[in-house]
Amino acid sequence: MITNYLKIAFRSLRKNKGFTTINIVGLAIGMAGALMIMLWLQNMLTMDRYHEKIDRLYVINNRDENKGDKYAWPATPKILGPSLKESFPDIESYSRYSNFHLFLTTYGDKKLKSQLAFVDSGLFDMFSFSFISGDKTGLLKDPNSIVLTEKKAKDLFGSENPIGKIVKIDSVNQVKVQAVIKDIPTNSSFDFEGLISWEYGKKIGFYDDNWGNNSIRTFILLKKGTSLGNFNEKIKSFTRDHINADRTLTKNVSKSTVDLFAFPYKDSYLYNNGKGGVYKSGRIDLVKLFGWIGGFILLVACINFMNLSTAKSERRAKEVGVRKVIGATKRSLVFQFLTEGILISFFAVVVAIILIIIALPHFNALVSKNLSISFLTVSTWCYLLVFSLLTGVLAAVYPAFFLSAFKPISTLKGRFKGNSKGFNIRSILVVFQFTLAIILIIATVVISRQIQHTKDRDQGYLGDGLLYTEIEGNIAKNYTSIKNDLLASQAVVSISKNMSPITDYYASGQGIISNASNEEDKRINYLWFSSDADAVKNLGFTLVAGRDIDIYNFPTDSSAVLIDEAAVNSLKLKNPIGSTIEGVDSKWTVVGVIKNFIMDSPFGKNQPTIILGPKSWFDVIHYRLNPARSTSDNLKTIEGIFKKYNPEYPYSYHFIDKMFQSKFKETQAVGTIAMFFAGLTILIACLGLLALIAYIAETKMKEIAVRKVLGASVSQITSLLSLDFIKLIIISLLIASPIAWWVMNNWLKDYEYRINIEWYYFVIAGFTAILISFATISYQSIKAALANPVDSLRDE
Repeated sequence: MITNYLKIAFRSLRKNKGFTTINIVGLAIGMAGALMIMLWLQNMLTMDRYHEKIDRLYVINNRDENKGDKYAWPATPKILGPSLKESFPDIESYSRYSNFHLFLTTYGDKKLKSQLAFVDSGLFDMFSFSFISGDKTGLLKDPNSIVLTEKKAKDLFGSENPIGKIVKIDSVNQVKVQAVIKDIPTNSSFDFEGLISWEYGKKIGFYDDNWGNNSIRTFILLKKGTSLGNFNEKIKSFTRDHINADRTLTKNVSKSTVDLFAFPYKDSYLYNNGKGGVYKSGRIDLVKLFGWIGGFILLVACINFMNLSTAKSERRAKEVGVRKVIGATKRSLVFQFLTEGILISFFAVVVAIILIIIALPHFNALVSKNLSISFLTVSTWCYLLVFSLLTGVLAAVYPAFFLSAFKPISTLKGRFKGNSKGFNIRSILVVFQFTLAIILIIATVVISRQIQHTKDRDQGYLGDGLLYTEIEGNIAKNYTSIKNDLLASQAVVSISKNMSPITDYYASGQGIISNASNEEDKRINYLWFSSDADAVKNLGFTLVAGRDIDIYNFPTDSSAVLIDEAAVNSLKLKNPIGSTIEGVDSKWTVVGVIKNFIMDSPFGKNQPTIILGPKSWFDVIHYRLNPARSTSDNLKTIEGIFKKYNPEYPYSYHFIDKMFQSKFKETQAVGTIAMFFAGLTILIACLGLLALIAYIAETKMKEIAVRKVLGASVSQITSLLSLDFIKLIIISLLIASPIAWWVMNNWLKDYEYRINIEWYYFVIAGFTAILISFATISYQSIKAALANPVDSLRDE
């Protein structure tokens, strides 16, 4: 019986090659899009969940409220981990984690920059790492030890056995390789090339016991049977109590109200938005959004199959009538048409696999992942088989019941016509297809406008031609010589030392007050920056009042600060120049005011910022290239100077304008993916339109011929065939517009600096959909209108 179904299915598909090809291509595109989204979402949904003790792993978070706004964040003080372990027996193990560290690692003549993370030895008791070599016990208890990833070990040692080998860190300290672990899986949020002991961090000065300095992550492993709710109640005031004990003698800092709580590590990647003081949103919203998009794309492809199958109903009517007369049951006919749908789905999944192989590298670059499908595993083929089977059934189930319901007497007498119900359902399905496509087009327009709106925002500094280099090795002690040589070489026109890249901030804090500040103002958070001299000239700040910091010409500037306009407002300074402001343990004099500049997210509001002098610290050097010389010549000259004074380290640099553009990477990726899948949806829908209009033109050939004989023009014939479909697309626009407005308005709420959704966005989307659809329809309509009527009427 199955063999018979397959034979008939093959004959039917071969007989209708055009419709079969369009069905296969449409389904294949929908399948490929859905499968790529599923690969991406599977990676996100399984992130960090492979650890054996995942159900007992937690990350410690803070929760606080300021002026009615609640927020939560995962950064914690360095002292927190061991203090918690000592105070609460519910904790089986803990580890601190800090991975923002690039060190020069040297072995023999190989010198490589490596991203190393400071951790406690408890990390290996808590998380599941796959070991390649080395003893798993007692790791990193020796402060002069290191654990490397497989790739970094190969880069440093080649084919040598790395265990026991000595590696130099920053050409100063020596550490011994204790173990090598497999490279971090793609579904892990860990990001490091090596692990070094927290005690090593202490040794090089990376430690403080300040309870108010939230700068690292703290992981804990709770003992079996521990209630998370009870544990969180116990630790709730732990940090707050320590902070307030330290602040008893500090007049300008209000009492802390921060709460401490543990959050499941397995959920921390997906639920990473702490707005409102709880983790209920974040990347999970992206998962939900693209889960719907993937489902809709597949559904649009299936709708194409339904439309085309029911559109061919008149051709299949007599076949159904004959088969019923000779004894075929409705059930057997349903199975026959389902077999055809599943067969098309099998062909489509093969084409989809080819499309995925071609598109996946580009998709990986877009989502910054390394997604892949292993075609060598049985599970993959079982999954694809089930996916193909379900897609085929979904696409064919309605046409199967629709076609099998024809009455044999009517069909054999030739009185069958496609009933209005079938046409209405096809119309509804076409509207549904284009509604989804238009929603995606509107989303793409809104996202692109939001990104452009933010890019056009005044950054507050001049990024073009500005670079920075980290202060490392001998750069700090040779800074004066490096500065003089760079300026003398004419490769740069200005230079300054600063706390962080202008595109980011390394520190922030509360407790900054003026004489006009009240108790509530003590809780305002300020971003910190620093400069030795020439910050205004070098970074391109706009000076509103006063002058720049210059510790070389003004020795008293060791206690001077520049502040931006947002800080002037927060400190309530009417005459800021010469005013005194206070921190927790310092006083400064305001020597200048600059326009607001963006160090945090460009989508957020301007945060008050204070630029300190030498009493802070300097981590980077900014320098502006000489525009009169080529960039390559400038960089070559600069590299020679840095190598002269810091020969142990490779010269590295970063363009500020590129660093700023990278802030848009995630949002641009969402917009590009939305645009890509909007294009796929339109393409699939237009394939269906192309086939539908071709079929309708074919069934109306005699009517068209008669009209032409009676004097109808080509434009009238084209309108006859096209107008109904254009109406459906206009209806789609009317349905899609309020839905798209609601979805994108909610999306924009996450951005402080955002656009308003304008009416012409919907016009653009509607015009795009109508234009593409009309171009699709017109080809077949004009072709039918230009046909010779004699050919159609010859048999009459």
